[in-house]
Amino acid sequence: MSTEPASTPAWETAYEHLAARSQAVGDRRIAVVTLDQPDKRNAMSDEMTASWVRLMAALREDAQLAAVVVTGAGPAFSAGGDLSWIVSQPDAPVIALRHRMLAFYRSWLSIKTLEVPTIAAINGSAVGAGFALALACDLRFAAAEAKLAVPFATLGLHPGMATTWSLPNVAGFAVARDLLLTGRAVTGAEALSLGLVSRSLPAPEVLDEAIAAATAIAQAAPIAMTLTVAALRDGGHQSFQDAIEWEALAQSVTLATEDLHEGIEAAATRRRPQFRGR
Repeated sequence: MSTEPASTPAWETAYEHLAARSQAVGDRRIAVVTLDQPDKRNAMSDEMTASWVRLMAALREDAQLAAVVVTGAGPAFSAGGDLSWIVSQPDAPVIALRHRMLAFYRSWLSIKTLEVPTIAAINGSAVGAGFALALACDLRFAAAEAKLAVPFATLGLHPGMATTWSLPNVAGFAVARDLLLTGRAVTGAEALSLGLVSRSLPAPEVLDEAIAAATAIAQAAPIAMTLTVAALRDGGHQSFQDAIEWEALAQSVTLATEDLHEGIEAAATRRRPQFRGR
Protein backbone atom coordinates (compact mmCIF):
# COMPACT_ATOMS: atom_id res chain seq x y z
CA MET A 1 0.00 0.00 0.00
CA SER A 2 1.25 3.48 -0.86
CA THR A 3 2.45 5.70 1.95
CA GLU A 4 1.62 8.86 -0.05
CA PRO A 5 -1.43 10.94 0.95
CA ALA A 6 -4.61 9.75 -0.75
CA SER A 7 -5.17 11.52 -4.07
CA THR A 8 -8.54 12.66 -5.41
CA PRO A 9 -10.34 9.45 -6.43
CA ALA A 10 -11.95 8.85 -9.80
CA TRP A 11 -15.34 8.24 -8.15
CA GLU A 12 -15.47 11.77 -6.74
CA THR A 13 -17.44 13.16 -9.67
CA ALA A 14 -20.96 14.34 -10.54
CA TYR A 15 -23.90 11.99 -10.03
CA GLU A 16 -27.60 12.54 -10.56
CA HIS A 17 -29.48 12.76 -7.25
CA LEU A 18 -26.36 11.59 -5.40
CA ALA A 19 -23.26 13.33 -4.02
CA ALA A 20 -19.94 11.69 -3.16
CA ARG A 21 -16.88 13.26 -1.58
CA SER A 22 -13.67 11.84 -0.21
CA GLN A 23 -11.86 12.70 2.99
CA ALA A 24 -8.20 11.78 3.31
CA VAL A 25 -6.98 9.95 6.41
CA GLY A 26 -3.22 9.63 5.92
CA ASP A 27 -2.65 7.47 2.87
CA ARG A 28 -6.21 6.15 3.00
CA ARG A 29 -9.60 7.79 2.59
CA ILE A 30 -13.22 7.58 3.53
CA ALA A 31 -16.17 8.19 1.21
CA VAL A 32 -19.11 10.32 2.32
CA VAL A 33 -22.12 9.54 0.15
CA THR A 34 -25.25 11.71 0.29
CA LEU A 35 -28.63 10.73 -1.12
CA ASP A 36 -29.41 14.05 -2.73
CA GLN A 37 -33.02 14.67 -3.70
CA PRO A 38 -34.33 16.48 -0.63
CA ASP A 39 -37.51 17.74 -2.31
CA LYS A 40 -38.56 14.06 -2.63
CA ARG A 41 -37.20 13.15 0.82
CA ASN A 42 -34.40 11.30 -1.00
CA ALA A 43 -36.75 8.69 -2.44
CA MET A 44 -34.91 6.14 -4.57
CA SER A 45 -35.62 7.32 -8.11
CA ASP A 46 -34.43 5.54 -11.26
CA GLU A 47 -31.78 8.22 -11.67
CA MET A 48 -30.56 7.91 -8.09
CA THR A 49 -30.50 4.14 -8.39
CA ALA A 50 -28.39 4.28 -11.55
CA SER A 51 -26.00 6.72 -9.85
CA TRP A 52 -25.76 4.42 -6.82
CA VAL A 53 -24.83 1.41 -8.96
CA ARG A 54 -22.19 3.43 -10.77
CA LEU A 55 -20.71 4.74 -7.52
CA MET A 56 -20.62 1.36 -5.75
CA ALA A 57 -18.79 -0.16 -8.74
CA ALA A 58 -16.21 2.63 -8.59
CA LEU A 59 -15.77 2.33 -4.81
CA ARG A 60 -15.07 -1.39 -5.14
CA GLU A 61 -12.06 -0.51 -7.32
CA ASP A 62 -10.55 2.01 -4.88
CA ALA A 63 -7.61 0.36 -3.15
CA GLN A 64 -7.21 3.31 -0.75
CA LEU A 65 -10.81 3.22 0.46
CA ALA A 66 -11.09 2.53 4.21
CA ALA A 67 -14.75 3.19 5.06
CA VAL A 68 -17.99 4.57 3.63
CA VAL A 69 -20.53 6.86 5.31
CA VAL A 70 -24.03 7.20 3.82
CA THR A 71 -26.42 10.01 4.75
CA GLY A 72 -29.29 12.04 3.33
CA ALA A 73 -29.63 15.63 2.17
CA GLY A 74 -32.15 17.82 3.97
CA PRO A 75 -34.30 16.59 6.87
CA ALA A 76 -34.68 12.95 5.71
CA PHE A 77 -32.34 10.01 5.26
CA SER A 78 -34.57 8.35 2.66
CA ALA A 79 -38.29 7.86 2.15
CA GLY A 80 -37.48 4.59 0.38
CA GLY A 81 -38.74 3.42 -2.98
CA ASP A 82 -40.54 5.92 -5.17
CA LEU A 83 -44.24 5.02 -4.68
CA SER A 84 -45.17 6.26 -8.14
CA TRP A 85 -42.61 3.81 -9.55
CA ILE A 86 -43.99 0.98 -7.44
CA VAL A 87 -47.57 1.36 -8.75
CA SER A 88 -46.70 2.37 -12.31
CA GLN A 89 -47.38 -1.08 -13.85
CA PRO A 90 -50.56 -2.45 -12.24
CA ASP A 91 -51.21 -4.88 -15.12
CA ALA A 92 -47.67 -6.26 -15.39
CA PRO A 93 -47.28 -10.03 -14.93
CA VAL A 94 -45.83 -11.24 -11.64
CA ILE A 95 -42.67 -12.59 -13.29
CA ALA A 96 -41.88 -9.18 -14.81
CA LEU A 97 -42.47 -7.46 -11.47
CA ARG A 98 -40.22 -9.99 -9.76
CA HIS A 99 -37.34 -9.25 -12.13
CA ARG A 100 -37.89 -5.53 -11.63
CA MET A 101 -37.82 -5.79 -7.84
CA LEU A 102 -34.77 -8.07 -7.82
CA ALA A 103 -32.88 -5.54 -9.96
CA PHE A 104 -33.85 -2.75 -7.53
CA TYR A 105 -32.83 -4.77 -4.46
CA ARG A 106 -29.51 -5.83 -5.96
CA SER A 107 -28.73 -2.28 -7.04
CA TRP A 108 -29.10 -0.79 -3.57
CA LEU A 109 -27.80 -3.75 -1.61
CA SER A 110 -24.60 -3.66 -3.67
CA ILE A 111 -23.18 -1.66 -0.76
CA LYS A 112 -22.75 -5.07 0.88
CA THR A 113 -20.18 -5.98 -1.79
CA LEU A 114 -17.76 -3.36 -0.45
CA GLU A 115 -15.04 -4.95 1.68
CA VAL A 116 -14.70 -1.95 4.00
CA PRO A 117 -16.90 -0.97 6.94
CA THR A 118 -20.01 1.01 6.02
CA ILE A 119 -21.85 3.43 8.30
CA ALA A 120 -25.38 4.81 7.86
CA ALA A 121 -25.64 8.33 9.29
CA ILE A 122 -29.43 8.42 9.66
CA ASN A 123 -29.98 12.16 9.85
CA GLY A 124 -33.79 11.92 9.59
CA SER A 125 -36.65 9.65 8.59
CA ALA A 126 -35.66 6.29 7.09
CA VAL A 127 -38.69 4.46 5.76
CA GLY A 128 -39.16 1.18 3.89
CA ALA A 129 -36.32 0.64 1.46
CA GLY A 130 -34.58 3.66 3.01
CA PHE A 131 -34.39 1.89 6.36
CA ALA A 132 -33.42 -1.32 4.54
CA LEU A 133 -30.41 0.50 3.09
CA ALA A 134 -29.36 1.56 6.58
CA LEU A 135 -29.79 -2.02 7.80
CA ALA A 136 -27.45 -3.17 5.00
CA CYS A 137 -24.65 -1.07 6.50
CA ASP A 138 -22.31 -2.41 9.18
CA LEU A 139 -23.06 0.41 11.64
CA ARG A 140 -25.97 2.82 12.08
CA PHE A 141 -25.92 6.17 13.88
CA ALA A 142 -29.35 7.83 14.13
CA ALA A 143 -30.75 11.21 15.02
CA ALA A 144 -32.65 10.79 18.29
CA GLU A 145 -35.90 12.09 16.78
CA ALA A 146 -35.55 10.37 13.39
CA LYS A 147 -38.46 8.12 12.46
CA LEU A 148 -37.48 4.59 11.37
CA ALA A 149 -40.14 2.32 9.91
CA VAL A 150 -40.84 -0.59 7.58
CA PRO A 151 -44.60 -0.10 6.95
CA PHE A 152 -44.77 -2.45 3.96
CA ALA A 153 -47.71 -4.58 5.14
CA THR A 154 -49.76 -1.54 6.15
CA LEU A 155 -49.53 -0.40 2.51
CA GLY A 156 -50.64 -3.81 1.24
CA LEU A 157 -47.10 -4.72 0.24
CA HIS A 158 -44.93 -7.63 1.34
CA PRO A 159 -41.65 -6.48 2.95
CA GLY A 160 -38.79 -6.12 0.50
CA MET A 161 -35.11 -5.33 0.08
CA ALA A 162 -34.11 -8.16 2.45
CA THR A 163 -35.85 -6.69 5.52
CA THR A 164 -37.24 -10.10 6.55
CA TRP A 165 -33.58 -11.17 6.81
CA SER A 166 -31.79 -7.99 7.88
CA LEU A 167 -34.11 -6.96 10.72
CA PRO A 168 -33.82 -10.32 12.56
CA ASN A 169 -30.08 -10.35 11.84
CA VAL A 170 -29.59 -6.89 13.34
CA ALA A 171 -32.05 -6.86 16.23
CA GLY A 172 -33.59 -10.33 16.60
CA PHE A 173 -36.90 -11.87 15.60
CA ALA A 174 -38.95 -10.22 18.35
CA VAL A 175 -38.05 -6.73 17.11
CA ALA A 176 -38.44 -7.79 13.47
CA ARG A 177 -41.96 -9.14 14.11
CA ASP A 178 -42.91 -6.01 15.99
CA LEU A 179 -41.83 -3.60 13.25
CA LEU A 180 -42.80 -5.65 10.19
CA LEU A 181 -46.21 -6.79 11.47
CA THR A 182 -47.36 -3.50 13.02
CA GLY A 183 -45.58 -1.13 10.66
CA ARG A 184 -45.02 1.23 13.57
CA ALA A 185 -42.30 3.84 13.48
CA VAL A 186 -39.64 4.06 16.17
CA THR A 187 -37.45 7.03 16.97
CA GLY A 188 -33.69 6.90 16.81
CA ALA A 189 -33.67 6.91 20.62
CA GLU A 190 -35.96 3.85 20.81
CA ALA A 191 -34.02 2.21 17.99
CA LEU A 192 -30.93 2.37 20.19
CA SER A 193 -32.73 0.55 23.01
CA LEU A 194 -33.90 -2.12 20.51
CA GLY A 195 -30.41 -2.69 19.13
CA LEU A 196 -31.29 -1.33 15.69
CA VAL A 197 -28.65 1.41 15.82
CA SER A 198 -25.28 1.77 17.54
CA ARG A 199 -25.66 5.39 18.62
CA SER A 200 -28.47 7.92 18.99
CA LEU A 201 -27.48 11.58 18.81
CA PRO A 202 -28.90 15.06 18.19
CA ALA A 203 -29.49 15.38 14.45
CA PRO A 204 -26.74 17.99 13.82
CA GLU A 205 -24.14 15.63 15.33
CA VAL A 206 -24.97 12.44 13.45
CA LEU A 207 -22.88 12.93 10.33
CA ASP A 208 -19.85 14.29 12.22
CA GLU A 209 -19.97 11.32 14.61
CA ALA A 210 -20.19 8.88 11.71
CA ILE A 211 -17.24 10.53 9.97
CA ALA A 212 -15.25 10.42 13.21
CA ALA A 213 -15.95 6.68 13.49
CA ALA A 214 -14.98 6.17 9.85
CA THR A 215 -11.76 8.09 10.48
CA ALA A 216 -10.90 5.84 13.42
CA ILE A 217 -11.57 2.81 11.21
CA ALA A 218 -9.29 4.24 8.52
CA GLN A 219 -6.47 4.49 11.07
CA ALA A 220 -6.70 0.79 11.96
CA ALA A 221 -4.71 -1.99 10.29
CA PRO A 222 -6.27 -2.56 6.84
CA ILE A 223 -5.75 -6.32 6.62
CA ALA A 224 -7.13 -6.96 10.11
CA MET A 225 -10.09 -4.68 9.39
CA THR A 226 -10.95 -6.37 6.09
CA LEU A 227 -10.85 -9.83 7.66
CA THR A 228 -12.97 -8.67 10.62
CA VAL A 229 -15.61 -7.23 8.29
CA ALA A 230 -15.69 -10.53 6.41
CA ALA A 231 -16.10 -12.46 9.68
CA LEU A 232 -19.09 -10.39 10.82
CA ARG A 233 -21.01 -9.82 7.58
CA ASP A 234 -24.27 -11.62 6.78
CA GLY A 235 -24.96 -12.96 10.22
CA GLY A 236 -21.43 -14.01 11.05
CA HIS A 237 -20.35 -17.62 11.44
CA GLN A 238 -22.87 -20.43 11.41
CA SER A 239 -21.36 -22.24 14.39
CA PHE A 240 -18.74 -22.05 17.13
CA GLN A 241 -16.52 -24.45 15.18
CA ASP A 242 -16.78 -22.30 12.05
CA ALA A 243 -15.75 -19.27 14.12
CA ILE A 244 -12.60 -20.80 15.58
CA GLU A 245 -11.58 -22.32 12.24
CA TRP A 246 -11.91 -18.91 10.56
CA GLU A 247 -10.17 -17.07 13.39
CA ALA A 248 -7.25 -19.52 13.48
CA LEU A 249 -6.63 -18.79 9.79
CA ALA A 250 -7.41 -15.06 9.77
CA GLN A 251 -5.45 -14.36 12.92
CA SER A 252 -2.49 -16.25 11.49
CA VAL A 253 -2.64 -14.04 8.40
CA THR A 254 -2.39 -10.94 10.58
CA LEU A 255 0.37 -12.49 12.73
CA ALA A 256 2.47 -12.60 9.56
CA THR A 257 2.04 -8.87 8.80
CA GLU A 258 4.35 -5.96 9.49
CA ASP A 259 1.30 -4.09 10.81
CA LEU A 260 1.07 -6.41 13.82
CA HIS A 261 4.61 -5.54 14.92
CA GLU A 262 3.92 -1.85 14.31
CA GLY A 263 0.74 -2.04 16.42
CA ILE A 264 2.50 -3.76 19.32
CA GLU A 265 5.44 -1.35 19.24
CA ALA A 266 3.10 1.66 19.07
CA ALA A 267 1.11 0.38 22.05
CA ALA A 268 4.32 -0.17 24.04
CA THR A 269 5.59 3.34 23.31
CA ARG A 270 2.15 4.96 23.63
CA ARG A 271 2.06 6.46 20.17
CA ARG A 272 -0.39 6.19 17.28
CA PRO A 273 0.50 3.28 14.97
CA GLN A 274 1.33 3.91 11.34
CA PHE A 275 -0.18 0.93 9.55
CA ARG A 276 0.85 0.17 5.96
CA GLY A 277 -1.43 -2.68 4.99
CA ARG A 278 1.35 -5.23 4.77
